[in-house]
Amino acid sequence: MKSCRWNVVAPVLAAIVLLSTPRAAWSQRIAVLTTDSLTSTQRSVTGEKSVIRAQNPQAEFREFFLKPGVTTEPKILDSIKAFNPGLFLTVGSAATQFAQTNFKSTPVVFCAVMYPVISGFVESFAHPGGNITGSSLSIPADIQFRYFKQIVPKLGRLGVLYTDNTASLIPPTKAIAQQMGLKLVAIKIDNERQLAPALDSLAGNVDGIWSVADPNLFNPQSTKFILINALRRGLPLMGFSRNVVESGALFALDFDYKAIGRQAGELANQILIGASAGSLSVTTPDIIWFHYNEKTAQHMSITIPQELVAIAKEVYR
Repeated sequence: MKSCRWNVVAPVLAAIVLLSTPRAAWSQRIAVLTTDSLTSTQRSVTGEKSVIRAQNPQAEFREFFLKPGVTTEPKILDSIKAFNPGLFLTVGSAATQFAQTNFKSTPVVFCAVMYPVISGFVESFAHPGGNITGSSLSIPADIQFRYFKQIVPKLGRLGVLYTDNTASLIPPTKAIAQQMGLKLVAIKIDNERQLAPALDSLAGNVDGIWSVADPNLFNPQSTKFILINALRRGLPLMGFSRNVVESGALFALDFDYKAIGRQAGELANQILIGASAGSLSVTTPDIIWFHYNEKTAQHMSITIPQELVAIAKEVYR
């Protein structure tokens, strides 16, 4: 009878021991993939490492610099395989695409990706699926609209331009706007010739323009055209980054890249103790910076609320 009980209990005990035993040393090897040396990227990596090292002092990091737009580099691939990482930390979409394409069985934690669902990296924010999760740069639309309403209290109708690339963002964002008492007027742009008539259509029909970080829509020339024409038509424009504010948009919300990195590091720590990457929800920025252009505000006779002036990270004059 005792032998029978032991036969039942022993496998259970073995399973408990396996689950509580630190993972094999190879899983502490972490490959960091980047495609640029921008300050924002360096801050993200610093944030990631600081959080991971705090819980995993034995973690071994090795950084690999990828050429932008290249999904396969034999020498880099060989170097990464020789390192045999148990986890990838990627910064930006290109590095994430590289890891996901070439290392399907190794967990990936991305960082500083704007639209991970549109990019095809995850199935949804709540349930990423596969072997990947990460910290995104996507500031929820309700937070963005709340700032807009605070700056433009009469805001009722909000315009937005988009392309096929960001089309999937529009329906859920319209629903969020409606819940907040706003009407989102969305115009699809297929080529730059449609920009002028689209802005004409929005003028007199909306109280402001919300922008999405759409690389198919915003290049240096089109960004300048949209900014100038929004200004001429007296339409307050919310930029998608502080750089757009510096160029003339009324305001934007931006991120603390080190904080974004720390969020990715926390996800990595959960994976290192056994969690499945695909079961960990993608995070959104927990620290948001407010930027505004004082010259644009004065031109439009808009008074930035004092409580926002007080917390502004950058004021462009």
